[in-house]
Amino acid sequence: MTVKIEVVAGGIPHTKIMVAGLLASLVCLYLSYLNVYTNTEMFSFFGGLAVVAALLWGSHTVKVLCSYGIGTGVPSAGMIAFGSGVIGMLLATKFGIAAPIVALVLAAIIGLILGYLSNDVLNMKIPTMVKSLTELAIVGAFTLMGFAVLMTGSFTFANLTSGSVTLLGQVMPSYEVSFIGGSLIATAFMLGALAIQHPFNACLGPGWTQDRMLMLTAECGFLSMIVAAFMSFALVTSGAALISLIVALVGWGYTYTEYMKLGKRDAAAWLDLKPIPDVEGH
Repeated sequence: MTVKIEVVAGGIPHTKIMVAGLLASLVCLYLSYLNVYTNTEMFSFFGGLAVVAALLWGSHTVKVLCSYGIGTGVPSAGMIAFGSGVIGMLLATKFGIAAPIVALVLAAIIGLILGYLSNDVLNMKIPTMVKSLTELAIVGAFTLMGFAVLMTGSFTFANLTSGSVTLLGQVMPSYEVSFIGGSLIATAFMLGALAIQHPFNACLGPGWTQDRMLMLTAECGFLSMIVAAFMSFALVTSGAALISLIVALVGWGYTYTEYMKLGKRDAAAWLDLKPIPDVEGH
């Protein structure tokens, strides 16, 4: 049996999802800067919301890219998003309050270079490759920055590399108790990479629907936020970590319930299942 592979269309245009994800991520990252103005860590949960917004955009970008017949490239798309995004994110953290904007610019440049190499050097010749890899690099940078905020309360390099321990009543600086020094960035990398690639992988096929995939993305995002919120107890105040955990649990509970409803809806639509027909002429 031969199956015709073509780009899946329909639903909300990708451009609208891209703009909404970009703006929502930036707004949430900058809202987390309220921690600096209030001298607290209570607004760290905005980092988790930035993660969810970026992942919604990113998972749809994965769908656009991998609908061109490279389904086995879904995991690769997730890994390249964060492999390229981490470079832009780390460099941008040196720029203080401008870090999210700098991350956007640096990640876009890196994504453009990777897109060019993929299409014109490796000769993959996929129409949306350059644009998609540019988007994914930005998504990776924003997601990692959001996790950094959630776990540490900040997106500046000094706060991501410094920590402290108490020994015999004395507070001592410790590089190991930090987002980068404690390798929490590696955990954030995998949490984001899995969350961005799973939704399209799980929902692809003749029964694909956009709203079900995006709801699964949000559910995966909040699930990752739960894990990150637990980890944040080691680096931020208990109150701030608890707020992040509650937001994550509420978000996950809602999106999981809605995803199950959409899954049942689409399953019912395929009760009268028929095999995928052969393409005429083959």
